[in-house]
Amino acid sequence: MHFEHLVEINDRENPLVPDLTREELWFGLLCRAEDPRPFLPGLDSCRIIERSESGLVRDLHFGTTVIRDKVTLSPMQWIRFESEANAQHAGGMLTITIEEPEGADLFLRFEYRTSLADGRADHGVQVSEYVKSAYHQSDIETVRVIRMIAESSRLQ
Repeated sequence: MHFEHLVEINDRENPLVPDLTREELWFGLLCRAEDPRPFLPGLDSCRIIERSESGLVRDLHFGTTVIRDKVTLSPMQWIRFESEANAQHAGGMLTITIEEPEGADLFLRFEYRTSLADGRADHGVQVSEYVKSAYHQSDIETVRVIRMIAESSRLQ
């Protein structure tokens, strides 16, 4: 399955939501790489196995299930999470790209690639539609957590 969507960061129509800068957004994405617990409900711990200039290799512990993933990045541009397939997890890839079309407009593009078939039906319902909806909600939550991180660092 391939799924992508945009989440608007700075909404000119809503003055009650403070704008984020590209730097704040990038810092939040780095926080998701270094300690993903606030971003991933059910994640017990994250252990960084390798660290290099281009990224990380991590073990994500969800109870007894361990998922290894590789995080690669292009600073201030994009970050990619590639999880390995194992007996409990099919594996997949998420790329989050910062897009700045003009002025203070900022968006995050979330692009998912998984082994789940787009047309798979379960009792007449497209399973992929449930997954896409869950991804979308998770991405909205990611932006909420990044806003909290930015607000917290502004107060210091």
